[in-house]
Amino acid sequence: MTQHLRSHAARAAAITVLTTALSVGASAVNNAVPVLGGLVSPRGIATGPAGRLIYSEGTGAISELIANGKNAGTTNLLNSVPATFIAPNLATLGGQIFVLTAQGAPGSGSNTLYRVNNGTVRALADIGAYQQTDPDPFDLTDAGSPTESNPFGVAPLPDGSVLVSDAAGNDLLRVYPDGTVVTVARLKPRMVPWPAGVAGPAPGTMVPTEDVATSVAVGADGYYYVGELRGFPATPGYSQVWRIAPDSVNALCDPVNPNVGACRRYADGFTSIVDLEGGPDGSIYVVQIANSSWLKSPLGMGGPDIGSVWRLAPGGASRTELAPGQLHLPAGVAVTSDSEVYVTTPVFGPANIVRVQ
Repeated sequence: MTQHLRSHAARAAAITVLTTALSVGASAVNNAVPVLGGLVSPRGIATGPAGRLIYSEGTGAISELIANGKNAGTTNLLNSVPATFIAPNLATLGGQIFVLTAQGAPGSGSNTLYRVNNGTVRALADIGAYQQTDPDPFDLTDAGSPTESNPFGVAPLPDGSVLVSDAAGNDLLRVYPDGTVVTVARLKPRMVPWPAGVAGPAPGTMVPTEDVATSVAVGADGYYYVGELRGFPATPGYSQVWRIAPDSVNALCDPVNPNVGACRRYADGFTSIVDLEGGPDGSIYVVQIANSSWLKSPLGMGGPDIGSVWRLAPGGASRTELAPGQLHLPAGVAVTSDSEVYVTTPVFGPANIVRVQ
């Protein structure tokens, strides 16, 4: 992922930890309690039927964990999909599992949305192929790659269609059961100040950066929520969460006019968002892979690896950090119907699923 993020640096990236102002009033919520260890670079995690957790690893393996009851801790391998530079993401709907592979070589099974049903894996849509027909009109890369694709976030809808956020296309897509893909929303670039400690212009110089749509969740209100990584140079505090009206097509998420139209800013001031999840009470859970920003973490310059998970209360006005200081490069979050919170951490190397509640 380091190499990928660095190559993406000219066009996309991340931000940093929440500003001091966002930390005021936040309270710790218990510790991170390991529930399963020995994993290999896990990322995606979701709730399954009968109290199970479904999770993915860097090998491409998709497995289930019985998290509670007399068989708690039991795991079963369900199937696998092609492995890319990072573990696939996944989401569940009833007994179905939707698995999304990230950017990779053509023909490798990357850039693809799969459905796993009763152990059978079937490709639903080639996201990379669709993006070839749907170039990003706001692309900022020096090389000019408006048709680049890196599908990263996934969330199913009640009608069986699936939302996919593309971290290279900087957009939100909807994949229907027959494989048809439409663009739900596009995220426009944002001007940010150049951060201290990063080679380039003088600190404070305003530069345009891409949004990098890494994550998507469907809230209890039925709206679509999209989180950003934020583009290079990873200035702290500029990752946004957008709220998009259901059934939107070609909505525009515009940081200059964030309260206009079908896509509106829901929260701001986050850093390096890599996953979102909706809670049953209307909360939105936000995963920051590194509070120092991805660029200053081990993924970039080799700095601190502490990330975080935050609970945005309904309405987005208040937020609380879960298990502060205890999550190393967290990647995915799942929330059960009784609001138990599970996190995969760290995203690379030997790793765990932990519970924070």
